[in-house]
Amino acid sequence: MNANSQPMLAPMDFAARSRAIRSRLESEDVDVLVVTHPPNVRWLTGFTGSNGQVLVSGQTLTVVTDPRYEVQVAQELAAAGVAATVEIVRPTDDRKLAQIVAGHGQGGARIGLESDSITKAQWDEFTQVMEATAGDGGPSQLVPVSGWVQELRQIKDDGEIARLRYAAAIADQALASVAAGFGPGVTEIEIAAELAYAMRRAGAEDVAFPTIVAAGANAALPHAQPSHRPLADGELLLIDMGARYDGYHSDMTRTFAIGALHDEQANWVEAVLAAQRAGVEAVSAGVSARAIDRRCREVLADFGLADYFTHGTGHSIGLEIHEQPMLSTRSEDILAVGHVVTVEPGVYLPGFGGVRIEDSVLVTPSGREPLTLSPKIDLDGVNGRPFNQQ
Repeated sequence: MNANSQPMLAPMDFAARSRAIRSRLESEDVDVLVVTHPPNVRWLTGFTGSNGQVLVSGQTLTVVTDPRYEVQVAQELAAAGVAATVEIVRPTDDRKLAQIVAGHGQGGARIGLESDSITKAQWDEFTQVMEATAGDGGPSQLVPVSGWVQELRQIKDDGEIARLRYAAAIADQALASVAAGFGPGVTEIEIAAELAYAMRRAGAEDVAFPTIVAAGANAALPHAQPSHRPLADGELLLIDMGARYDGYHSDMTRTFAIGALHDEQANWVEAVLAAQRAGVEAVSAGVSARAIDRRCREVLADFGLADYFTHGTGHSIGLEIHEQPMLSTRSEDILAVGHVVTVEPGVYLPGFGGVRIEDSVLVTPSGREPLTLSPKIDLDGVNGRPFNQQ
């Protein structure tokens, strides 16, 4: 696996996605949906530009972007096999997005706007344009829409699963190639940089998120930023990392021992390992996300550490690193075949350290398939050579 060899992965079914959102429009009695959230735009069309909107009606698909992407949008639509009209809006063009939308709706049409990703000023602009362009049927009606496309994105198709699996394999390979350099004297930020380079070298287009590398007391901070602090003997090293491939993210956390651990640290590791194993084993279609979260907390409670688990058990991944469903105490979600979720219990003891272990897990017809396969823990202690001495 390297950046020079591109894998042959299953294609993604963009036609099925358009059909699914049109079915939702029909059921909600909406004539046109204006998709503005970039991951939703990409999911529907394959277009990856930073400025893009999609207008979906019962019969047509229109992509609106600016001149910077005129060539790119045509190429990416063709590569995805998506038949769509392209509207190019130039900086001096009077035809702003709202005016283009107004042209797609007839008097009295119901036009859905993704309310989670537009501003109040944009909503007001749409309202003004609809009123100014109203025909005999009166102005079109704006309908706030929340989460329609995101709901459809929850269940991954074969092409998405292939990309998530490949992104996970890149992260596994990168960690294996770098772990020999973990040892006293190496800094957190050096490890983060080496992991980023290794993932790029293995074929990632980028890291999935800023890599967390935290040792010693820093590991008690769930979202610690890598520092110039060197690792020392007797510390726990927590690494939360992922790769992004063709837009899809992997997510994995592993904990390492730097030298020998004391008994209390070993108990933290044993507890989190048992909780994470129980959580993964609970993943199955028809199981509530809340039940998986509860199972992890029950195991940590048996070790007397439940109070030190301060975040949810997991989340879905895909075109975004945090998607629905969420695995938490408040979740109402039920897992289904095609969901890909993380299971990542942890314990964090301020001033002393922390442990987290995380896998990305696919829900399958027969149960589950972990996508991240790196060894969970090394309790024998890591005493590698600093990178600059390799």
